[in-house]
Order: sequence, then C-alpha cells, then structure tokens
Amino acid sequence: MKEFIQTLKNIWSLKELREKIMFTLGIILVYRFASYISLPAINMAEVGNLLDIYKDQGGNKQGAGLLGLLSSFTGGAFSRASIMALGIMPYISASIIVQLMGMAIPYLQKLQKDGESGRNTLNQITRWLTIAVCLVQAPSYLTSITQAFLPHAQFASAYYVHPQSIMFWLPSIVILVAGSVFAMWMGEKITDKGIGNGISILIMVGILADFPGAFIQEVATQTGKGGFGSIMILIEVLFWMVVVLLAIVLSTAVRKIPIQYVSRAQARGGSNRNLMQGARQWIPLKVNASGVMPIIFAQALMFVPGLLTKVDESNTFLAGFKNVFSWQYNVLFAILIIIFSFFYTAITIPVNQMADDLKRNGGLIPKVRPGKETSDYLDDILSKITLPGSIFLAIFAILPALVYGVLVQTDRFALFFGGTSLLIMVGVILDTVQQINTYLLNHHYDGLMQSKLSRTSNNQ
Repeated sequence: MKEFIQTLKNIWSLKELREKIMFTLGIILVYRFASYISLPAINMAEVGNLLDIYKDQGGNKQGAGLLGLLSSFTGGAFSRASIMALGIMPYISASIIVQLMGMAIPYLQKLQKDGESGRNTLNQITRWLTIAVCLVQAPSYLTSITQAFLPHAQFASAYYVHPQSIMFWLPSIVILVAGSVFAMWMGEKITDKGIGNGISILIMVGILADFPGAFIQEVATQTGKGGFGSIMILIEVLFWMVVVLLAIVLSTAVRKIPIQYVSRAQARGGSNRNLMQGARQWIPLKVNASGVMPIIFAQALMFVPGLLTKVDESNTFLAGFKNVFSWQYNVLFAILIIIFSFFYTAITIPVNQMADDLKRNGGLIPKVRPGKETSDYLDDILSKITLPGSIFLAIFAILPALVYGVLVQTDRFALFFGGTSLLIMVGVILDTVQQINTYLLNHHYDGLMQSKLSRTSNNQ
C-alpha cells in the first residue's frame, strides 16, 4: 500500500504527467456531460430510457439486448437520444474500412509505408470516411427512434417537432454527425495531449459508466424473490475476479525470441567465441498482439447480421443474430474475432521490417540466418502464438453467453463477465498504466542525468 501511495505521489509530482492526466480527465468529463444532452427535437424528460420503452412496447428482449450492447459503447447516449448517440463507433467502422482497403488499393499501401506523412494522410482519409459513415448511420438511428422506440401516435408529447418534417430530420442528422465528429476529435486530443489511446479510453469510459447500475440490478435480482441470495453475489464477484486475472494474463503473455547484437569489430573478426560474447536481448512477441482491436472490429460488424432478419422475419435462425446470448451470434462473433486477430497482427507487426532492422543493426537470432530466413522464422512463431491467443480471446468474448442464466441472472451484468466490456476495460487500463509507467521511467532517467551533470559542474 505504501508503494502505491508513493507511486501516486510520483505521478502528481511530475508536472508533465500531471497535466496530461488532468487534460484527459477534463476531456472525459466533457464527453460524459455531452452524452446527457438530448437531441433538440426530442423531449426525453417525457419518456426516459428508450430501451425500456422498447421492451414495454412489446419489442423483443433479444433486440433490446443487442441495442443495449451498442448503448454501452456510447455510455448510454444511444438510449437517451443524445447528441452523442452515435458515439465513436463510426470512427471505428471507418478505420476498419480503411485498413481493409489498404490490402487491395496500392495507393493506401504506399501511404502505410510512407512514415509519418503517410499516417497523417490515412488519418485524414479516415476522418472524412467517418463523416460518410455517420451520414448513413444517423438516418438509421432516427428511423429506429421514430418507428420502433417513440412512435409519434403514442408519444406525441415526446416531440417538439413532428418527426416526419424536414425540420426534425435535417437538424437532427447534422447534430448527430457533429456529435460523432466531436467524439472523434476528443479521442485524438487525448492521444496527442493526454495519456494516449484516446479512442479506446472513450469506449472504456462508456462501458464503465454502466457497470454500477448493472451490478446494483444483479444484487436486487439475486436478493429478491426467486434469487439465490447474497452467497451467489459473493460467488459471482469471486468468479469475476478470476476472469479479470485471466484477462490480464492473456493481455500480458509474451513469447520471448532471443537475439544477439554483435559489434562490428567482433563481426569482422569472424570468431565464434567473440560472436557468443555479443549483448543478449529479447524480442517480446505478445500472444495477443492485436489487443482489444479484434473485438472492437468484430463488434462493429456484428450489427450487420441482425439486419438480415428484415429479409425473412419468420426465420428463427436469422432471428438468433439479434440475441447477443444466442449460439448463432456467439459462433459468428468468435470466428470474426479469430479472423481479425490474424489480420490485425499481420498489418501491425511487420516481420520483414523487423528482420531488416535486426540485420542492419548487427542483430541475429541464434541458429537462424539474417534476412529472409529470420523474417520467415518470426512469421512462423507469430502465427503459432496468434492462433491460441485468438482462440482464448474469442472464448473470453463469448463468456457472457455461457454464464448468463447459469451463474448471472441479469443480462446487463453478464456482459461484464468476459466479453467485449471486460476485455476492453482490462486492455485499455493496462495500456494506460504502461503509458504512465513509461513517463515515470523517463523522468527517473532524466533525474539521474541531471544529477550527474550537476556533480560534474560542481567538481569543475
């Protein structure tokens, strides 16, 4: 406990880090405040939560569960008809499209190799594509409100403007697009001026906002009539802690590849004894190198199969894709996660470049020749560890469907047992802690250098 308190003191004593944390908290506060501002044309004080209304109107629980999952990514803004209802998901969808197109379009492939200038151009393309995605999603969202959630015939008092008029649609679409762009801007500002991982932090904040309410609902259900009592709450909490621990293990597990750096003098000498005396280091290849991105990518696409139900509403198989706890949904979800794990790992870990850098800097892997053989070796190891990593990631993602109804009684709390919510929270928190530790470590080295300089000047 003393070490933890001392770490907090160290964080607060470092001005640069303190300012970054305060800036990040300020952006999060603005984001959460904006999620409670409803669209100007809708009087949410008259209706409350859209998902509750949807259930009361006879809407199926499966559809409400899928929409509730979307609402959790926006911190409840979706179910409050907020100006931030679309949240950051259009940006995630645009990023997916750009990365997929990068595999087929030579221009985008060239940009990916152009360093900082190429990344800036890709970011600009992603921003414009985000607006295009918003222009598609905003009318769909407003249609769901006016037809499924708040039909004008039953909720006339909920509208300041008739939902069929242009004065309802045009301003609402513009505001929804602006809200999503504002969320994208806040995420980028956290990345640039805050503690990093801005987009992921905003998603995590939206998920965490629903955790207290979900836990309270689960406690009320278990301690109420038909529940299993307080002992079940304790079992759930203990099991949840085990799941969190396993999620941390999955996020931090690495396969170390030994490498040796040999000086030029040793390399010219050609002596095996001198070769073995080179500096010994490691290349840490993460078992889950793609982090939470495969889950975010897969989740962004899992809303598409639910639209297939409109083709044939009587088809029970297609109807299963609307239920986040159905086997159809979870099998497809797991397959997408495994695919995206390989895809994202392949585009973010350039083994050819790693092999070239090793060769250029005099590094080598024992018993492996530099160049193409090193690249093939790294690719083979990466493929072998990505497969079990992606499978375990998929298991964690579908764990809520396995515990719901067996251990956990409420769907809201079940989503925090593994699944998208828990893995995103654990992954983002670990990345944030690593960012803070890096700042602290750099400050420590700066302090040592300054003390040596001061001693040298005093001796002179």
